[in-house]
Amino acid sequence: MAVSGVMPEPLEDLAGALARELEFLALPASPWVAPAVGPDGSRLLDVLVVGAGMYGVAAAGALRLRGVTNVLLVDRAEAGREGPWLTTARMQTLRSPKHLPGVDLGLPALTFRAWYTAHHGHDAWLRLGKIVTADWADYLNWVRGALQLTVRNDAEVVAVRPADRYVSAHLRTGGVLRARRVVLATGRLGVGGPNLPAFVDPELGPDRVAHTSDLIDFAHLVGARVAVVGAGPSAWDSAATALESGARSVDLYVRRRVLPQVNKLRASATAAFFEGWGALSIGDRWRLACYLDDRQTPPPRESVLRAIAQAALAVHLDTPVLSVAADRDRVVLTLGPDPRKVSVDFVVLATGYRVDLASVPELAELAPHVATWGDVYQAPAGLERPDRARFPFLGDGFELTAREPGAPAGLSRVHLFNHGAFASLGAVASDIPGVSFGATRLSSRICGAFFAEDLGHVLGELAAFDEAELAQTPFFSAEQVAAQRNTPVWPRE
Repeated sequence: MAVSGVMPEPLEDLAGALARELEFLALPASPWVAPAVGPDGSRLLDVLVVGAGMYGVAAAGALRLRGVTNVLLVDRAEAGREGPWLTTARMQTLRSPKHLPGVDLGLPALTFRAWYTAHHGHDAWLRLGKIVTADWADYLNWVRGALQLTVRNDAEVVAVRPADRYVSAHLRTGGVLRARRVVLATGRLGVGGPNLPAFVDPELGPDRVAHTSDLIDFAHLVGARVAVVGAGPSAWDSAATALESGARSVDLYVRRRVLPQVNKLRASATAAFFEGWGALSIGDRWRLACYLDDRQTPPPRESVLRAIAQAALAVHLDTPVLSVAADRDRVVLTLGPDPRKVSVDFVVLATGYRVDLASVPELAELAPHVATWGDVYQAPAGLERPDRARFPFLGDGFELTAREPGAPAGLSRVHLFNHGAFASLGAVASDIPGVSFGATRLSSRICGAFFAEDLGHVLGELAAFDEAELAQTPFFSAEQVAAQRNTPVWPRE
């Protein structure tokens, strides 16, 4: 059986290759975090990671490699369906290029390429265009197993309550998990939920209107007239999915006269941006985020071609939707700029996501105490961005920061490892290109915090270390070894 420390192609024993790479690097590091107990006397988790999708796996994996092993991932989804890949991610292939390493954490055998080659062979890799979404989901499940991460599924966290030494995570089932640190790897929905425009009648139920982040049963739309509001990637993927599932027609309404053409975010998906964003001044970070916001992101070519291949698709540019209201068993859309009305059976809102921590169940109690960008930075004239101002202002390790004195103790023990980190640290917690960069930063900062908190324990082990280097030489001195044993490193205050 061929095993290599680099990345063999073809690769017959991926697990063996990974084991050898870990051996060469002496990873995972030996556990070193001091055990701590909670108020009931039971041991605290070192880290609780909420969300076992791509970023949750990366966070837990990076921590484990650094010797932080008392880590638990929880996810509200059933096993194998964490993240959006098999549910609301309706694209056939990923938008990211195949050469991106994936959740590699610096290990060649953890890359998507190694996994894909092991399953399909080197020639198949060369023929591959974009990564099939279902393959990506399988790859992430494999990474989680390969890193031996512990996951508890069907566990939804509904409240996070920090204290001085730990954080309590309350589950919908009534249970409580306590950890010294909590990482919220909860994706784009974990910052505020779907953006539901005010022009949509709230009385319309899920049987007639849904957001692209909802679990839409497209099989129920066979023969239906469907309207899609928006022009982003999820709009085109949802339109194509509806037509492929048997919808009679889909009308896609776009308020812009011309679609965005250049994806500036792709040019910013580099080590320079991932490593350097957080080191910029507050003003430069704001200006950079505004620049990327203002340029907008075009839909992927593959999504557009997939949708327009369906004859029953109609795309309406320069046609804003002014209202969406119920009319008996149908839905009426009022369209602009010259108001007119159309009637459909179902509406899909591809209207993005909002930033509003008060709307996130697990953060609702903390939201009034969390500093936002609007709290810490006064944008110059012409660069006011109310949406951007609502982003949380995070510390160097993705930790929440306090809006003002009197915030709950331990607020910084909660780390927001999701899209909410974009304004503070860049795209290292929301998309595929930055995943390993973000996980490396997160784990490094958490390890630094543990080291400072556990300094007494660490120094005690240092003082107790008594391996005699000169044993079995003429210069060995048992008396000196005994004298150095358990000598305090320095008096602690």
